[in-house]
Amino acid sequence: MAGIVDFSGSSHLFRAPTNEEHRDILSGIDYRESGSSNTPLSERCSFTDAGYPDVMSGRSSSGSSSSTTPTPSRASSPLPFSLHSSSLSETESNSPLLGLGRYTSSGEHHWIWRSLGSSSPRRRKRDGRRWRTFKGILRRIVRHPLFPRQPLTIILALLVFTVFAISLTLILLYVLNPDKEALPWRAYCTIPSTTSVPPHYRNALPYPYINPLPKVMPPSFPPDDLDTLPPAGLFLAVFSMDSSLERRMLIRTTWAAHPRSRNGAGEGDDGMGTSRTVVRFVLGQPRKGWERRIQSEMEMYNDMIILPCPENMNAGKSYAYFTWAASNAWVPPVYFNTTQPVPEFSYSNQNTPAPRLAPHDPYFAWKDSASGHPKPWVRPDFVAKVDDDAFVMLAELEARMRLELYATGQRPYGMPYTSPASVSFRVEAPKAEPQIGAPVDTPISSMVELEMPRDGSVDDPLVYWGYLVKEQFMAGELYGLSWSLVDWVSKDPSVKGLTKGAEDKQTAKWMGLHPRAAEIRWSSDHCWIYDHPRSGTVYSHGFLFPSEVSRVKKSVLAFLDKASRNSSIGTTFASNTAVGTSSTPLSLSHSSVSAFGTRYQQPLQEMDLAHSIEALVEGSYMSELQEGKSMGTERAWRAREGRITRYQNKRVGGTVVVHFIKKHMWFLETALAFLEGDNFSQAELESLNADESRLNVGLASVWTDSSVFKPTNASAAL
Repeated sequence: MAGIVDFSGSSHLFRAPTNEEHRDILSGIDYRESGSSNTPLSERCSFTDAGYPDVMSGRSSSGSSSSTTPTPSRASSPLPFSLHSSSLSETESNSPLLGLGRYTSSGEHHWIWRSLGSSSPRRRKRDGRRWRTFKGILRRIVRHPLFPRQPLTIILALLVFTVFAISLTLILLYVLNPDKEALPWRAYCTIPSTTSVPPHYRNALPYPYINPLPKVMPPSFPPDDLDTLPPAGLFLAVFSMDSSLERRMLIRTTWAAHPRSRNGAGEGDDGMGTSRTVVRFVLGQPRKGWERRIQSEMEMYNDMIILPCPENMNAGKSYAYFTWAASNAWVPPVYFNTTQPVPEFSYSNQNTPAPRLAPHDPYFAWKDSASGHPKPWVRPDFVAKVDDDAFVMLAELEARMRLELYATGQRPYGMPYTSPASVSFRVEAPKAEPQIGAPVDTPISSMVELEMPRDGSVDDPLVYWGYLVKEQFMAGELYGLSWSLVDWVSKDPSVKGLTKGAEDKQTAKWMGLHPRAAEIRWSSDHCWIYDHPRSGTVYSHGFLFPSEVSRVKKSVLAFLDKASRNSSIGTTFASNTAVGTSSTPLSLSHSSVSAFGTRYQQPLQEMDLAHSIEALVEGSYMSELQEGKSMGTERAWRAREGRITRYQNKRVGGTVVVHFIKKHMWFLETALAFLEGDNFSQAELESLNADESRLNVGLASVWTDSSVFKPTNASAAL
């Protein structure tokens, strides 16, 4: 019968019990079976030849008489007797017949009983085999003659292993790092990109945008009619977190409010350009210990937004921000008359009552609020985000956004229309509808080179602006979307599934899903967005001003002209740079301030604060000083350029963003370099024969007393 276990032939597994053990077993047998209670003991419990009692119900021993044994009153169980309770009490646990698996003799061997449960013997055998294999391998390693056993050899082995682990980590970091050489930032500044076609709809741009030279050079920035255009509405969100109070305060008191950030260089425009630019700080849900502090800060400055999501960087915060902005982002209207009329878009009629202002909001907004009848605020033309480790010049940013707002087609503002042979992008040719479920493949042969101008008077602008990285996405330190793109992102269900991962790369994927993806302007600025010179990254160089870029253009164009004159050099340069197989020429990546992959060190050990900040300016005499081989700090300081010269008598045209400012001291250095300084240096004043107090207008006095940074006072302090 299935389930019956016969112990009669198992004498090789179990030893015969002694007489004392017989008595112990008999004393625990329950005689309360149905039937005659006077049945002899020999008929109730018989022993096999091996001396074990036959305890299996429904089976009689071969040595017992079956004629006198009564028939049980219940059916026999197919399970072993040990699984039934036959003791005097259901809770009695001392009887050896409660389970043969629990019975253990006092000898050297044990009774082993494998219950019929869920644990498979094969599984246990397999697990045991794996464990034995592992122990065997470990045993072989330990017993190997080269395995260290002495303290000295153990220490040496650990050192070798540590060196190997570090070397392997560095090799992997190098292999996986996409930035292995300095970027040709000088080439980027010489000839900017002449097209804003999405990378997926055009051929790869020749490296580095200057090989071959474009037939039509892009117009210089800024155009002469910039200030005749109505200002663009810009909502700029600084991505922050609950514990970054000090960085938020630095931003509030520097580039978010400073006149030279909002008005521009020189005499400025009295804040008219940035009159529709607002700055807000965006946070996720603060931690419990920070809730009261964040609430107090919100009440104090009224410039913070708490998103309905946990604080994160690449887990949906950007999507939550753009979704919030689609319903809650507002900017001031145009407060003054302009030469050209304000354009009409689909969102132009949306408005809301003027909100409570932040301390660093535009001057015109505060003036309008003081009138007692403030104008309603309207939707922004652009919604942008910036990291809190970036320093932004608001007038420069708004000027770029303004030109994008009034540009047509896929070419820069002011650039004339060119034939498809020179500036073009790929558009799918008409073809048959693909079958449902079939993959859509667009080979190069099915693409047609066409120029697709957009009717700006009818359609809303479609702009994706930033620093284009490797022809794939706009870098996350700062990028902006036009309003229609923000509104679409907040409503499209396919975008909601692409929120996890690197947020800047995810945003680029969103643009590829747009129903009019080919018409989106991917406008990139590679010259005026860079990293702090102390960061040592591939994107870092000295603080850049328009005067130095003019000198860079002359140098690079002379280099290209020389290369083109020499046929062999020209062929090699063209062939190598076109495919990107050679390293960047030094003349295209050289910086007078920093070197890629090395830590920044100031030119001279003994330099005061004003001199050390001047040494961070690209192309300055102070940055080229060397110990024992230079003109001296005082002479270099006198020969420096004033702000009027550096900006070439224009209001804008310089640095937009300095990124990777990881230390507060770096942030203050950047603020002093771009927001402080005299309009004319001492040498320029002497050449002009003019009064210093009349020409050097103290715009910086509204922020701080710049006199403490003058070299005379600094020397006196020493």
